[in-house]
This record gives sequence, C-alpha cells and structure tokens, in this order.
Amino acid sequence: MPPLWFVENAGQAEFWTEERCYITELMNTPASPETSLAIARVEPGVTTQLHSLTGVCERYVVRRGEGVVEIGGVRQALAVGDQAIIPAGAAQRIANTGTEDLEFYCVCTPRFKPETYVNLED
Repeated sequence: MPPLWFVENAGQAEFWTEERCYITELMNTPASPETSLAIARVEPGVTTQLHSLTGVCERYVVRRGEGVVEIGGVRQALAVGDQAIIPAGAAQRIANTGTEDLEFYCVCTPRFKPETYVNLED
C-alpha cells in the first residue's frame, strides 16, 4: 500500500467545460484540500464565460499563446510566462487573441470544487 501522501497518476484526460475552454486537472484531490492545479486551453477567438469562484483565489501562469484577461472589469494582455492573480469572488474571464491555442496553468487555493463556480452571464 502506498503512503498517504502519494497520489497515483490517474491518466488525467482533457475535458470540455461550459466555461468555453478545455481543462486537464493535474492535481485536485481531497488529500490536498489547500490547492488544485490544472491546465486550461482556450481556442483562438474564444472568450471564456464571465464567472467568479466563491472563496477560491486563482492564479494563471501562461505557458503557450497570448490573450487578454479581465479581472474585476480591468483588462490586461498576457503572453507566455505572464501571471494573473485573481482574488476570491472577482469577476473574471480570458480571451484568446492569438492564432494558436492559449494554454495556462490554473492554481486554486483552496482547491477548486464545482460548487464554487458562479456563472455571471446568466
């Protein structure tokens, strides 16, 4: 039996979300409730759904492509290596303004749970 601190690779598969992006969850387990890590992928010309995360601070780290992130109504261009720190409860979305997929790491503290997601476009 592996130690409690070990989490086996579950073969994370990318999946489509209603947020209009693809997500690959790299780390999101009750064994580590303080943090989750995912890769988001947004296709060219797509803007994700305006939303907020209740009680969850999120950080983006761009690994491929370029875009414009909007946090609390303020827009900022992002490129590879740039980071965005999104306070809990802040309205947010990101647009892919480039010609290739926009990919970025999403680090959530505490970890992301679907019930924390609030669609602000309804």
